[in-house]
Amino acid sequence: MASNRHLGRIIALQTLYEEEFRLDANDVDFDLQAVLERNITRYKDMVDDVDFITKLVHGVSKQAAELDAKLQPVAPEWPINQIARMDRMVLRMGLYELENDQGVPPKVVINEAVELAKAFGGDNSSKFINGVLGTLLRQKTGEPAHVKAEVTAEAEEVVAEETTKEEK
Repeated sequence: MASNRHLGRIIALQTLYEEEFRLDANDVDFDLQAVLERNITRYKDMVDDVDFITKLVHGVSKQAAELDAKLQPVAPEWPINQIARMDRMVLRMGLYELENDQGVPPKVVINEAVELAKAFGGDNSSKFINGVLGTLLRQKTGEPAHVKAEVTAEAEEVVAEETTKEEK
C-alpha cells in the first residue's frame, strides 16, 4: 500500500486534474468540494489524513495563477499553458508544498512529485518536474545555480529537446 501522504497526493492530483479539465470545458456545474469528497470517499479505508488532501487541493486551486507565475520563469521555453496538464498539476502541487508545508522536507516534496510524474506523466515528465522543482528549491535556499543534481541537468536537456521538436 502506498504511504498515506503519497495516496493523498494522488487523490489531490486526480481532483485538481479534473478541476482544470472541466473548467477548460466550460463546465458550469463543476463543484470542487463535491469532486474532492467523491475522490476521498473512493479511498476512505486507506486514507487517514483527509485534512492534508483538503488543504493541498484547496491551496493549489486558490493559488494556481500565483504558482504558474512562479513556475513560468523557471521553464521559459515552455509557456505554462503548453506544459502537459498532468505535468502542470504536479508542478503546482510540488511548488505549493515547497512554499506552504514546512513539515515535509523539500527533497521529499520533490521526490513525491517525481514519483507522481513517473506514474501519471509522459516519458520525460519526471526529469522535467525534477529540474523545475529543483531549480525553484535552489532559488529558495540561495544555493548557487551551478550546483545541480545530475537529474536536473538531464531535465534541462529534455526541455531543450522538446523545444526543438516543437519548432520543427
